[in-house]
Amino acid sequence: MNEAGDLARAVEATLFAAIEPMTADAISTHLGGASVREALIELRDHYAGRGVQLVERGGRWLFQTAPDLAHLLRREKQEVRRLSRAATEVLAIVAYHEPVSRAEIEAIRGVQTAKGTLDVLLEAGWVRVAGRREVPGRPVIYATTPAFLAHFGLESRRDLPGIDELRAAGLLEPVDAAMAAMDFGQDSHETESDGGVASGEESD
Repeated sequence: MNEAGDLARAVEATLFAAIEPMTADAISTHLGGASVREALIELRDHYAGRGVQLVERGGRWLFQTAPDLAHLLRREKQEVRRLSRAATEVLAIVAYHEPVSRAEIEAIRGVQTAKGTLDVLLEAGWVRVAGRREVPGRPVIYATTPAFLAHFGLESRRDLPGIDELRAAGLLEPVDAAMAAMDFGQDSHETESDGGVASGEESD
């Protein structure tokens, strides 16, 4: 087999053995600095239309089941954990506004966000701490992860669906406008119950 073929096989083996999606740079480093971009494209084309496909999600490469065959692998039992309404709202806000602070999330939702709600999203690997805002108090800011993109089958945040629906629901209002309209000093400010995971929808 030629050198290009050997490299493609090495890239293929590396991705099959990886426990999480890998960037092209990470694959290159694993293979001694080899240029792997062409091999990745070759493998992607090779697997196109097969039961398993090679895809790029958020700059990271992984093998996944073809979308039209997902029903064959779906488990019949109900998942033990699922996102509450509050966690779903927070995840949507982070995805569309990242990087965003907890105060900004609360301004958009109009309700304080329980610590457990963000903890669930962090533990799921869909949200990450992206640093701190360079303002007084230096609040922590949050962003989505490549695992979020991979789970929802998105190549990038540009592929996020439902812009019009989220705007109609008020989730896409500008953060600064929402912050300006909200009085964080009110004692009567509504608070959600803790727990990003629930057996049903959470009432805010």
